[in-house]
Amino acid sequence: MNFIDKNNTQNILNPIKRTIFQQRERLLNKKSSAVDSITSFLDEMEQNKHLNIFITELRDEAMKSAKRSDERISRGKALPLDGIPIAVKDNFCTKGIRTTAASKMLENFIPTYESTVTKKLRDAGAVIIGKTNMDEFAMGSSTETSYFGATINPVGYSKNTQKLVPGGSSGGSAAAVAANLALGAIGTDTGGSIRQPASFCGIVGFKPTYGVCSRWGIVAYASSLDQAGVLTKSVQDAAILMDVISGFDEKDSTSYPKKLQGFEAAINTSPRPLRIGFVKEVMEAGVTNEANRIWKSCREIANHLNAEITELSIPTFKYSLPAYYIIALSEASSNLARYDGVRYGYRTPHCDDVTAMYENTRSEGFGEEVERRIMLGTFSLSSGYYDAYYLKAQKVRNKLRNEFEKVFSEVDVLFMPTTPNAAFSLGAHSADPVDMYLQDIYTVAVNLVGLPAISLPVAASESGLPLGLQIIGKSYSDVSLLRTAASVEVAAALLR
Repeated sequence: MNFIDKNNTQNILNPIKRTIFQQRERLLNKKSSAVDSITSFLDEMEQNKHLNIFITELRDEAMKSAKRSDERISRGKALPLDGIPIAVKDNFCTKGIRTTAASKMLENFIPTYESTVTKKLRDAGAVIIGKTNMDEFAMGSSTETSYFGATINPVGYSKNTQKLVPGGSSGGSAAAVAANLALGAIGTDTGGSIRQPASFCGIVGFKPTYGVCSRWGIVAYASSLDQAGVLTKSVQDAAILMDVISGFDEKDSTSYPKKLQGFEAAINTSPRPLRIGFVKEVMEAGVTNEANRIWKSCREIANHLNAEITELSIPTFKYSLPAYYIIALSEASSNLARYDGVRYGYRTPHCDDVTAMYENTRSEGFGEEVERRIMLGTFSLSSGYYDAYYLKAQKVRNKLRNEFEKVFSEVDVLFMPTTPNAAFSLGAHSADPVDMYLQDIYTVAVNLVGLPAISLPVAASESGLPLGLQIIGKSYSDVSLLRTAASVEVAAALLR
């Protein structure tokens, strides 16, 4: 079930409801102007402030960019994304534009440099319309930990239900696309932070193989897990953005040295007969009514595609969640040590000596969830506990990587739910952090191993909320994974 009906021809007449592909065609054929369409998006942004999607709106800059796009198009020198409105998660550094990571610690931080991903978007003519809300320092699964307040799920809001979360930590980016405030958005995925909000908001969310998109200029959470990716209305739109933002970056030591070619071109080619794997341990883990609905859709889609279905085992999968949180929080403890009130960011006015400055700056500048994760990560790395926790988690990670490599010698892709549940109410898991962490049960293993994965909206809960199917591929199979996802997208639409 698509919660954004990209196939409705009436949507072509309304710029905010088009896909990136549709908007690009209309601009190039001079059936629309970038200025007029961006004006429509800015008007829509004004009418949806109650959803709290943007931390920083870039109205003046967006209009200037739109005018430049129209000028290039009129001269026949259009860039790949000229006139396309894109929302940017607020942990991508943007030169001269406030970048907060949704934290008081960086509330007034204005970078003097541009992240590689946002530079590529700008160089391709994209119109960046704003910086989106997120969980503070990307630590959360609901966009409730933001210093700037929670974002509201636009799908739930449109159904007049209680206030629901959009997922996290890229909840603002997902909500921007779902609410038709941008045609596409970029986010980061550390343990499911693109795929989970995509599932909750009924859109497409793609996390590339680790290293395919540069991490340079992204405010770090867990450096061995963070990866930039895209949120869009369709698989084709995801491919269009990936053709722009992927590629080697000499400023990022973990960057993949080759350029994966032809994401969009691959969408229009037919995949060979698929071998789809269902993981036994996943089918047994965290089973809910919503997860069962996804498994039903998985089988229906696989049968429609005449795919070969294989049930296989990844024994270490059940340990991926605790291993992930030990590793992620340990890296967060190290990465966030730089926020000390000395070099940049918030500095407490309440101190009499340097020790008090450090203590008060960090206790005042970080929110409760960030403080919790720093403390847990510091504990895992501390003397006497490093071997018991962090080292064992790394062993689990290596074992998990070997098991994934083995299953991908037998199948092309893996199907599984993106999340165990549909979007939940604001505050539903606030009292118990472990309940919130369990929302990542199906997604974190992908980040531990560095694989590419995509979430597609293919089903609905009993209350009509979107549910995502997650498709996982082997390392650097990103292009073929999107090709497969495109065929799944078509099959899901036909089976609706």
